[in-house]
Amino acid sequence: MTLFQLLMLGASAFFAYKIYEHIQTLKDPLDGGDENGEQNNAPFDPTTLIEEADSAMQRGDLQKALAIYTEADLKAEKDAETLFKMGYVLAQQNRDDEALERYKEALELDPDNTYIHQAMASLYRKMGEYASARNHLNASLLLDEKNPITFYNYGNLLVDMKHPDEAKEMYKRALEIDGDFQEAKEELAKLEGEK
Repeated sequence: MTLFQLLMLGASAFFAYKIYEHIQTLKDPLDGGDENGEQNNAPFDPTTLIEEADSAMQRGDLQKALAIYTEADLKAEKDAETLFKMGYVLAQQNRDDEALERYKEALELDPDNTYIHQAMASLYRKMGEYASARNHLNASLLLDEKNPITFYNYGNLLVDMKHPDEAKEMYKRALEIDGDFQEAKEELAKLEGEK
């Protein structure tokens, strides 16, 4: 599994969790409504829009998801999670510069979010801006030094930077945290086989 696939998996899990979280707060239609028994539906409020965008994302309809996230962003106060999701959709569409701008906006609102740092590192790596990618991976490690994916991603970056010995150390750190991390095992084996 590549870095980008791992990032997509993490973001998908994050979206699924947020949808699950929201579903848990929904009321039974028979219990809700006003005193006349009518439901109070606000189809254009930001929360409803984000839910609809999340659903579109789960279905793989990236254009629709982006349009709805954008509308939600326009109707509400700036929100790091919405901006992150917009960045993610843009990155999936290879609109990297736009994705990076959304991630930067999200990071300003939530500087301690490891997901945002990881996403930015991934984009910077893809763009060949290794120093910036490294800065975001370092920031992610400062926030959570027990995340094996950060070490794995760092190892991949170091491979791209032609620092195989440092990359091996990162893969080993990932495996110390999660001994079943198959991708880290495979990448480490490749490097050790190149001796």
